[in-house]
Order: sequence, then C-alpha cells, then structure tokens
Amino acid sequence: MRRGCLAIGLGVGSGVGIIVLVLIVFYMVRRFKHQRARKHRRKFFEQNRGQLLQQLVSQRADIAERMIITLEELEKATNNFDKSREIGDGGHGTVYKGILSDLHVVAIKKPKFAVQKEIDEFINEVAILSQVNHRNVVKLYGCCLETEVPLLVYEFISNGTLYDHLHARSLSWNDRLRIAIETAKSLAYLHFSVPIPIIHRDIKSVNILLDDTLTAKVADFGASRYIPTEKSGITTMAQGTIGYMDPMYFYTSRLTDKSDVYSFGVILVELLTRRKPFSSRGDSLVANFVTLLAEGKLLQILDPRVVEEGGKEVEEVAALAVACVKFKGEDRPTMRQVELTLESLQTSRDHVLVSPVVEIFEKDGHEMNFPSTNDGRNIDDSTSRQDSLEEEFMLSTEYPR
Repeated sequence: MRRGCLAIGLGVGSGVGIIVLVLIVFYMVRRFKHQRARKHRRKFFEQNRGQLLQQLVSQRADIAERMIITLEELEKATNNFDKSREIGDGGHGTVYKGILSDLHVVAIKKPKFAVQKEIDEFINEVAILSQVNHRNVVKLYGCCLETEVPLLVYEFISNGTLYDHLHARSLSWNDRLRIAIETAKSLAYLHFSVPIPIIHRDIKSVNILLDDTLTAKVADFGASRYIPTEKSGITTMAQGTIGYMDPMYFYTSRLTDKSDVYSFGVILVELLTRRKPFSSRGDSLVANFVTLLAEGKLLQILDPRVVEEGGKEVEEVAALAVACVKFKGEDRPTMRQVELTLESLQTSRDHVLVSPVVEIFEKDGHEMNFPSTNDGRNIDDSTSRQDSLEEEFMLSTEYPR
C-alpha cells in the first residue's frame, strides 16, 4: 500500500516537475526571443538615425510626443500587418489601414526597399513633413524606425482617389475645378511656403485622395525631395509615373519645381477629358490634347459633361494646361501662378477673364501665346509651330516608370 502511494507520489511529483520545467523553458525561450527582438528594434532604430530625428523634433514637444511610433503599436494597430488590412500596394510600398491606441484611424505605409545612404535625407524629410500643415496635404502622424525599412503613418482618407472618382464614376465640373484648385494650393504651399521647398515628384490622380466631402488631399511622398532655397534644382535619378512625368526631368535628371507643374498640367488634361494619360497602344493624351487645341478641334477630346457644365472656363483651363506641359521648364508657370489663375476662374465666373499666368509672363518679358479656339481667340499661334509638338510631347509617351 505504502509502495503504491509512494509510486503515485513520485509519479505526480515527476509530472509536476516536468510541467514546471517545460514552463521554465517556455518562459526562457520567450524571454530570449523578446530580448532578441528588442535588440533588433534598437539596432534598426539607431541604424535609421532615430536619435537624429529625436533631436530634430525635440524643439516641438507636441510633435516629438507623437512623431516616433513603436513597432509594437503598429503591429497591434494592423493585427500584425494582416493581409486583410492592406488598402494599397504601389511602387513605393504597401499601405495598411490601422487603428492606433488613441483611436486615430491611420494609413501605414511599409516601403519595399531602403537605401542606407539616403537615411539621413529620409529623416530630415520626415522632420519637415511632420511640420507641414495644410488642409490639402495628407497629414503625417509619425514614423516607426524599429524595422529595417522605416514605416510612415498618415491620416486615413476614406473616399478613394481622384482616379477612382474620375474614371470609375464621374465628377461634376464644379467638383473638378475645385479639386484642381485645392491640388494647386497644396503644391504651391509645398514649393513656396515651407522652410525648405518640397518637390513631390510623383503627382498623379492616384496620389490625390478625396475625403467624404470630396476635398483633395495630396498623398504619397515616397518619391519626394526637398530643395534648399539657395538652389533652383537638384540632380537625381529620374523617377515618376509614365504619362505624368516631366520629359525634361527624365532626359536631364534635373529636378525642379517645374517638374511638379508638368505633372499637374497632365492632371488638368485628365480632368478635362476624363481620359487616362497613357494607353496600351502608347498614345499620349497630352500630345493629342495639345494638337487638337492647336487645330481648334478640342471638342473631339473633351468629356461631354465638361462641355455641358464648364462654359468659357473650359477654354481657360485648357490654355493653362498647355502652359503647364510646355517642354521646357522655364516656359511653364509656377504653381503659385497656376493657383492664382484657377482661383480667378472660380471667383469671377460671370466675367471675361484675363489669366494671371498670362499677365505675369508678359510682365517678365515672356510670350504666352496659345492655340486658337473656336471663338477666334489666339491661344498658341506661331509659337506652337516653332516648338514642334511632336518633339515636345511625344517624347514623354514611352519612358519607363
């Protein structure tokens, strides 16, 4: 009897001992993995110059408090970056929808690649964008530096892109003009109103988000670069999207604010025609648009709803679009001039308008002639023939992304 009880006791004791041992091993392994992950996170944080970012944002306590977000916070916000949380997958990375602990709904961009020599520029750019405050620029909440490739956290915009609304649905002329104005305002702000001018470098309808009231929000600064105020441009490897990319930038690698102007001009053409800037046949929307405008046959390419609702404003916007997509950057207006032109259209719809772009160019000694329209106005006479349209615009139809 005693032997039986002893055997049972030894068996139970051994079982308990094994269970305790397993729990200890499990705890130690878990603790080891946690410490290793913590060590890796710290390594990436230092590698991504997290201390530099802390210094850059430390002067603004409100920014510093929210600017640097932990990986643990983002993993909780996205359910460990679950596939079901993906809301976009572009050239610069995958975008996830998440909910932070403070209940802010955010979009988290997870870039695909990181170039170590650009980490310092990345951190400086993040520091600048964290202080950008414009109602038509998607707000940057912060970033996470605890991964090999830094993560960016933006406000979540729920109503899709301009591309979706324009091509899959439709937009009234009033909405199109207002969205054009809001986008122009945001670019003018980035070019002229921040301490160090920012060139977006990938302006396209997919990167213009719309909120519930169809207010435009310029997004995706993955390709953006800043240009010191004492410089007019920088030399960098050409990057952008086919159909929207400035041909002069592509061929010279010289990036200036006029590169964004060209891309914005393509968006104006897209708004006027409701056609995509590129096609499987390699046709150039910009080249066709400029040619038809020069020949007085613009009606062949305009969206019928624009013709019905737009009136005389359409001619002004078409002329502005042509000015923006001039082959030479110096022949294009600035985004500030574009903004003034579009605002004058919105506020003076019942009057005959003289474009501020035309006035400013004339004051600077530039000629600003546009193609002739059906009512006989001269919108690009001899100049369009001297600057071969084929040379200026067909070049932009075949260069790679």
